[in-house]
Amino acid sequence: MEQLTQKKKVTIMIALMAAMFFAAINQTIVSTAMPRIIAILGGIEYYTWVITIYMLTSTIATVLVGKLSDIYGRKPFLLVGIVLFIIGAFLCGTSSSIFQLITYRGIQGLGGGILMSATVTAVGDLFAPRERAKWTGIMMAIFGFSSVLGPTLGGFMVDHIAWKWIFWIFLPLGLVAFGMIWKMFPKTARKTTESIDYLGSLFLTLTIIALLLGFSWAGTKYDWGSFEIIGLLAAAAVFLVILLLIERKAKSPVLPLAMFKNGIVTVSNSIGFLMNAGMMGAMMYLPFFVQGVLGISPTTSGFVNMPMSIAMIILSTLSGRWISKSGKYKRFAMAGMPFMVIGMLMMAFMTNVGVAVAAMIVFGIGLGIAMPVFTLTVQNAVAPSELGVATATATLFRNLGGTIGIAVMGTVMNSTLTSKLEAAVKAGEGPDLSKVDPATAEKLTSFLNPQMLLDQPKLKELHATLPEQIQPLFTHIIEMVRSVLSDSLTVVFLFGMSLLIVAFVLVFFLKEIPLRTSNDMKAKANPEQPEQADKLKKEPALN
Repeated sequence: MEQLTQKKKVTIMIALMAAMFFAAINQTIVSTAMPRIIAILGGIEYYTWVITIYMLTSTIATVLVGKLSDIYGRKPFLLVGIVLFIIGAFLCGTSSSIFQLITYRGIQGLGGGILMSATVTAVGDLFAPRERAKWTGIMMAIFGFSSVLGPTLGGFMVDHIAWKWIFWIFLPLGLVAFGMIWKMFPKTARKTTESIDYLGSLFLTLTIIALLLGFSWAGTKYDWGSFEIIGLLAAAAVFLVILLLIERKAKSPVLPLAMFKNGIVTVSNSIGFLMNAGMMGAMMYLPFFVQGVLGISPTTSGFVNMPMSIAMIILSTLSGRWISKSGKYKRFAMAGMPFMVIGMLMMAFMTNVGVAVAAMIVFGIGLGIAMPVFTLTVQNAVAPSELGVATATATLFRNLGGTIGIAVMGTVMNSTLTSKLEAAVKAGEGPDLSKVDPATAEKLTSFLNPQMLLDQPKLKELHATLPEQIQPLFTHIIEMVRSVLSDSLTVVFLFGMSLLIVAFVLVFFLKEIPLRTSNDMKAKANPEQPEQADKLKKEPALN
């Protein structure tokens, strides 16, 4: 990258923040509205797939683009990512079935994966690790701001206008971000000495697809011990072995194995994996509690999420500045993780809106302090020439954790819900239907469906249309289902908390090295990778 003045770097950062906000707001605006969208389109059994497919395609795009952007530069991928995201978002709004929505979310995920990977890596290109901490905190704050605006706006929109506009409202912002990146972001000369690892890319993609499909379908579409699931996980293992053999001999590997000899990279990626598995898997079901158990509208549900985002904005901005000032990062990971654990524990035992808001605040504090740390540690521990692939690998592990966490917790949720509902019916917790005629009893039994709780207006309308003598029985059934859903969500949140506890333990094993004050590593090679010193002498400084 060309030599840039500080003013030019700040101008480029404005363009990157616009691109980041465009991708982030389109994600967060959907979160609160998704339960209602699923209720309208039908197919609650495929609910996790709407999230999983996005994570799957974005994960594949992220890791492949990491290496390619090291070769071709970040600009073309930023532009392609925005275009794909716009196309995917537009198509999502045209969906008439859950399967169309899943397909179009996959396209959106490709764009989102490319965009987020290239954006975070570009920040690493522009600034040395010490100064990068401050900008990383600001980027996290941008994401946090979208988390404040998105859920509230999404909830309001799905209550008052057609849900398709949730996907369409910010499309003009994507065009603005495209124009800003096109005009402001500098071009980078291609590294003609680098070759593309096509075979490694293929088997990396096959490994990810087989692994994530196995975890996504296990316990939902197929039993864990079924031929299909065992076959997929076995295929993932075989593809992984082939990938490792390829990468050992590849001239320019898409996934450099030497990077994992670096203890900081390995521990940071492991923490990122577990943290996202616990956080994403559990946070996905928060709207189920607020809307399904408490019976709150999507609009109000967005306000419940807001305190977490505000806490995250404030703390991520401050922690970025504190890290930049001190040059230390481990203490912030140590401080933030316990807040996340406590916040998740509070979620497991939420009983009203007040406790939910308090849990969001505590969780947001931990998220804001800890989240900026782990990408920064990876970027600080590798050579500038590997910045793209290292950042992509860190994102890969986080996305894998999030996707597997969602899949596993989906299985935990569905299996717990089914068993507890059956147990409640057998224990006689529901109404006595023996005194009503068989047709009415069959109709009331059909209401033993948690999906009904996610569309409160329809639930109230249905209650009003029932004969007056049947309404108390209907109310009794709904309250029983609501209680079962609450108990099932407690299990999900506790499982997420256990993963965060393991991540916190791993923080103790994270080695801390001083954050560099320059992207020029010629004078100070990474102590964990002394073999890179000779290689780094040949590389120009980026700033």
